[in-house]
Amino acid sequence: MRFDLEDTVHILGRTPSVLDVLLRNLARGWTLENEGPETWSPYDVLGHLVHGDREDWIPRMETILKHGPARTFTPFDRFAQFESSRGKTLEDLLDDFGLLRAGNVERLKEMNLSPMDLEQRGRHPDFGEVTLQQLLATWVVHDLGHVRQICRVMAKQYRGEVGPWVKYLPVLTRG
Repeated sequence: MRFDLEDTVHILGRTPSVLDVLLRNLARGWTLENEGPETWSPYDVLGHLVHGDREDWIPRMETILKHGPARTFTPFDRFAQFESSRGKTLEDLLDDFGLLRAGNVERLKEMNLSPMDLEQRGRHPDFGEVTLQQLLATWVVHDLGHVRQICRVMAKQYRGEVGPWVKYLPVLTRG
């Protein structure tokens, strides 16, 4: 499948509602449990998504469009959610994510990006030159990967309850 900006905007705009429907008002065991040491709970993943929408995607897009590869992106702290989410409820994070993402999607639409804009290059601190199109495609895949992660972590809470069916449930046996 080839990159399509309209599809990108649609997927990015839906992620908050998908997570809201999946997570809001669930018992804490579903949202605060993880897969073991150094893994993330759905709450942690949601905090990561909030932090990314606040600090990463749009600022990097703007850096590409204003400075090109002359300015390296500010490194992103992939673990900042552990501090920035402290004291917030899951519902707070869902609300924050919905508002931030709505604003970011609106900003993305307002940019009215052309095919030439999508070819603009920026400089990633680890990867070197990247295009705006690659950044936007990565944002979509990042969202989808974390939705998958949340579902996997939640499914594993019932690993001991499914009995012999575990054999037919790869979500419980694969990483």
